[in-house]
Amino acid sequence: MPVNETVANRIREALAHIEQLEEKTMFSGMCFMVNDKMCICVNDKEILCRIDPDVYEASLDKPGVRPMDMKGKPMKGYVYVDFDYIKKKSDLQYWVDLCLNFNTRAKASKKKKQ
Repeated sequence: MPVNETVANRIREALAHIEQLEEKTMFSGMCFMVNDKMCICVNDKEILCRIDPDVYEASLDKPGVRPMDMKGKPMKGYVYVDFDYIKKKSDLQYWVDLCLNFNTRAKASKKKKQ
């Protein structure tokens, strides 16, 4: 699982104020879970952001952004952002804030019963 540790550390710093934060391996990278919900992930070349589906289409118009797709079907509310477009702290913070804003309303995945 290749993860760009520099970007992962930048995300950790941006999320340092979050009390219920957990890191998990998923989506071929490191995922930051906030309040037991997927928030933002990082791999070796981009971040995966879980955002409000209402801002999904507008987000796709931003440079360096592409939809996440599963088996050829776009997943509304999930976008990848290329590292070249989050070099500045304010650019990364924009995406972190979008993810955190939606996290308060996002549904948690159903946990498997043991």
